[in-house]
Amino acid sequence: MLYQPEPDRPSAAPGIKRILIISDAWAPQVNGVVRTLRTVAEALRDRGLTVDVIGPDRFKTVPMPSYPEIRLALFPGRKLARLIDDFAPDALHIATEGPLGMAARAYAKKRGLAFTTAFHTRFAEYLQARTGIPLSLTYAWLRWFHGGGAGVMVATQSLRDELTARGFKNVRAWSRGVDLAAFSLEPKEAWDLPRPIFAYVGRVAVEKNLPAFLDLKLPGSKLVVGDGPQRKALERAYPDVHFAGARHGAALAAAYAGADVFVFPSKTDTFGLVVLEALASGLPVAAYPVTGPKDILGEAPMPVGALNEDLGQAALAALAIDRSACRPYAEQFSWDSCAQRFLDNLVPAEEKKAAAF
Repeated sequence: MLYQPEPDRPSAAPGIKRILIISDAWAPQVNGVVRTLRTVAEALRDRGLTVDVIGPDRFKTVPMPSYPEIRLALFPGRKLARLIDDFAPDALHIATEGPLGMAARAYAKKRGLAFTTAFHTRFAEYLQARTGIPLSLTYAWLRWFHGGGAGVMVATQSLRDELTARGFKNVRAWSRGVDLAAFSLEPKEAWDLPRPIFAYVGRVAVEKNLPAFLDLKLPGSKLVVGDGPQRKALERAYPDVHFAGARHGAALAAAYAGADVFVFPSKTDTFGLVVLEALASGLPVAAYPVTGPKDILGEAPMPVGALNEDLGQAALAALAIDRSACRPYAEQFSWDSCAQRFLDNLVPAEEKKAAAF
């Protein structure tokens, strides 16, 4: 799904046994980046590889401005260098562009080590939404950050095309998957709400564009499952919407399965793992025709969602979709293939950048 294999590039896997991932997004955060890295790391360990993830939990931290739930490592350079030296990785992957990512990049450049990066989030758009900093400035910095590595991994073809057009080099395919054992058609949460139920699951934050969903005139009920810095303000502004708070594990799966349509109002996500989780739970998806949803839903042989610049029209169209097609389509997205693609994209740390791809 999403990508065909790239036969021109041999896998780096045979020479790589010890993989170190550096990420500013890590537990106890709950988001798509953390889920992806945790699941891929587990899949690689199951293959006998030694994988470690260094996150902010090992450092003194400060709350991220405007998003205190996210903690940022404070002056991590020296300790991070010791941790990397102690682990002695065969491959180094820098997952994020925060303080840990910057410190890991500086370490690798100083030691002459090759590394890969990933473009998980639209950092430029998020920063503009919170501070007004022009996109052009942040994208120039992002080109510099990722340009220091041997390749930058992205989840969708449309994002690959966009970053290439913005001047990014060595943009590489890295698909996503869904836990088919965790998300299923049953059991269902018996929501005591008028039907149909249009649900959103995810962070309740400004970049998720939730008012675009909550302002819609739709039959039945609107349901929001998740937490975040905007939750209290949105609860006050939309008293008719049911805010269920954060759910995890079986409770999260049942929350999905108990709804009728999944509405994904974000225009800035680079993929949207929640879209796959909804499909695995038998929910048709309504979204804007943007990176992520259009890559996922556009590949389906039968309709499993609706894309429209009018999100209300998309939601009503999704309500009419045969739900029986959703789960079989989600079953084509494998975490195992996601882990393999990640492994193929890695480079031996001792290789010089010029020889990496």
